Amino acid sequence: MHVFTTYDGTELAYHVQGEGEPLICLPGGAMRASRYLGDLGGLHAGRRLIRLDLRGTGDSAVPADEGTYRVDHQVADVEALRLHLGLERMDVLGHSAAGNLALMYAAAHPERVRRLVLVTPTSWAVDVVATREQSLEVVRSRAGREPYDTAIAAYERIVEAAGDPSPEDRRQAMVLAYGRWDEQARAHLAASDHERNQAAAAVFAGPGAFDPPATRAALRRFDGEALVLAGELDGYPTAAVAAELAGLLPHGTADVQRGAAHFPWLDDAPWFAARVERFLSTGT
Repeated sequence: MHVFTTYDGTELAYHVQGEGEPLICLPGGAMRASRYLGDLGGLHAGRRLIRLDLRGTGDSAVPADEGTYRVDHQVADVEALRLHLGLERMDVLGHSAAGNLALMYAAAHPERVRRLVLVTPTSWAVDVVATREQSLEVVRSRAGREPYDTAIAAYERIVEAAGDPSPEDRRQAMVLAYGRWDEQARAHLAASDHERNQAAAAVFAGPGAFDPPATRAALRRFDGEALVLAGELDGYPTAAVAAELAGLLPHGTADVQRGAAHFPWLDDAPWFAARVERFLSTGT
């Protein structure tokens, strides 16, 4: 574990795996400790993965002002990490909710990002979201056997009901986040209970966090390559949303990992690592 001090005096931790060109890895959750990313399906074989624990998660300190959990404040944390590492430009990977953080960092510091990898990202930062109908179509494609039928019913209750979903529905629906519901997936989900800062997650996308028109305009100045990777079985984001997001970026490419859901490095590690490595090496 390594530690640095960010703009407001908060000590943030990061973890290094592998050797080679650095890849800054931003975890989703929102606000889940970066350990759930693991070695990203073996991507560390050719890259030096630098996994940042966002403020208040993992080994990073809780900030004095918990309002700084809001994602727009955390852009400065990524810049502080770049300065700490002494990197002129860097490759950045954001997963899930951290897709917003990665996009907002690229918008604020376009000259500092060489290549951007967005893995099953949410993209509220640019107001690109799946409709209920799009998400339901994808998850219903898995119907016909358990545990998917129970998970789909829970997912339908979540998207169709007003208000906060029940914890039980949330838990049952999470089966759909995995391409295979096996021992590895069950252990990965179980770990999330103590890896996620729930209070921080409630602030992450709070009022004032996003200005989509301004972020879209700023991203038009981003001249680095970007890969938006969707999982074929992921209801949020869908493959269609990934393609729309890639279309907003001047040099954006979308791809779909077959048989994968929201954590694609768990569903087919060799394919995932090879696809991301190819992009980081060639931009295609």
